[in-house]
Amino acid sequence: MATIKKTALIIGAGTGGYPCAIRLGQLGVDAMLVEKAEPGGVCLNWGCIPSKALISATKLYHKAQHAEHMGVSFQSPSVDMPKMQGWKAGIIKKLTGGVKTLVKGAGTEYVTATAEILGPGRVKLVYPKDEKGVAKPDDIVECEHLVIATGSQPIVIPGFEIDQDKVRDSTGALELDFVPEHMVCIGGGIIGLELGQTFQRLGTKLTVLEGMDRVLGPCDADLAKLVARKIKQDGGEVVTKAMAKGYETREGKLWVRAEVGGETKEYPADVVLVAVGRRPVTKGFGLERLGVTIDERGFVSVDARQQTNVAKVYAVGDVCGQPMLAHKASHEGEVVAEVIAGKKTVNDARSIPNVVFTEPEIASAGMGEDEARAAGHEIEIGKFPFSISGRAMAIDETDGFVKVIIDKQDTRVLGIHVVGPEASDLISEGSLAIEMGAFAEDIALTIHPHPTLGEAVMEAAKHAIGEAIHVGNRRR
Repeated sequence: MATIKKTALIIGAGTGGYPCAIRLGQLGVDAMLVEKAEPGGVCLNWGCIPSKALISATKLYHKAQHAEHMGVSFQSPSVDMPKMQGWKAGIIKKLTGGVKTLVKGAGTEYVTATAEILGPGRVKLVYPKDEKGVAKPDDIVECEHLVIATGSQPIVIPGFEIDQDKVRDSTGALELDFVPEHMVCIGGGIIGLELGQTFQRLGTKLTVLEGMDRVLGPCDADLAKLVARKIKQDGGEVVTKAMAKGYETREGKLWVRAEVGGETKEYPADVVLVAVGRRPVTKGFGLERLGVTIDERGFVSVDARQQTNVAKVYAVGDVCGQPMLAHKASHEGEVVAEVIAGKKTVNDARSIPNVVFTEPEIASAGMGEDEARAAGHEIEIGKFPFSISGRAMAIDETDGFVKVIIDKQDTRVLGIHVVGPEASDLISEGSLAIEMGAFAEDIALTIHPHPTLGEAVMEAAKHAIGEAIHVGNRRR
């Protein structure tokens, strides 16, 4: 057993850990990144990237089936799920391989091993066995700084133990190599609806069971409403205030029991997707030996420099709190790297954009209506529907709108919300507006190219101050 000395050690090579490792290398800090599974973590391997690959492919298939009114027809498009899964796997392989290359290229050591914290500044590395079943001896790393980037894992609910066959979590759903006839999704949040609609586009009858009174709770209600409506238009069912209790198998199908309005109802399924959220990974690797504070929700508590209550121990990404988003984790990882390198850096982002790759897409930056009012703002709202956007008409995607929320007193932009085509790309303008403290006039006076979807952001900002050209304004 050898002892290795490093200035910094990062546990976990997900979207929080590997940017931290790269930035440390750029800053000349002697660092090591340790990962027991695949580089890139959940996002690259079992989350963001594979899900978006399947979403993109299935959306193309769906559009091919509904293009005759545009004068375009196809000869019965078909789906080869094993081939689609192979294409998805190729994307993952390219990206995860790139992570290792970038980390090593920056000068940080990348190690495949399981990390166990022994105490302050001491971590044991247990290496995997090779093809002959032999593992090299454990090593001890002595480090000045320790970064916890262990991510999160799916929550399991009683009565629906995951077997990755009939009952699957998001990882298992992404590996489906067939199209189920019926799918019951337990949980109407982001992950559940993204994956549920993916298979719905391929012909699966989707049933969503949501315990709250609406789906997509973190999103503004009027945006979430459009997604629920789309699921129903495509032949699915959204059941709210529904508590899933268990299932039984009859005649080759699962029958999921749920309490709805005081009654017990059953819903057929070939696959049950359990998507009720994720929980931080804080156990199983010795974190308790450091005395790090864990809050009431199970997250590692950190300050504005991502430091825990223990000096020189930091946490980034899902493990240290909501929102559990890859871009939030990456930003935190870079902040920590600069802190370790001695820079006076803090995590003071004004807004973390949220994107939901449902149909239609949803994206938000800044405050929602209720949040803005609760914060004491008197607000004005500007809206521009895609139904009157020339570009949206030209691509035949006219569902949705852009909503801009401003402070009535000074017109400062408080929030921008998009539901509709390419919302995930349009929201970056909203994020910049919030970060720079923009006023509605800043967006309104910025000339946007025509014809583009981005014009809708400009028009919504103008609508908020009564100056929109292509949608009616009340006289002021």
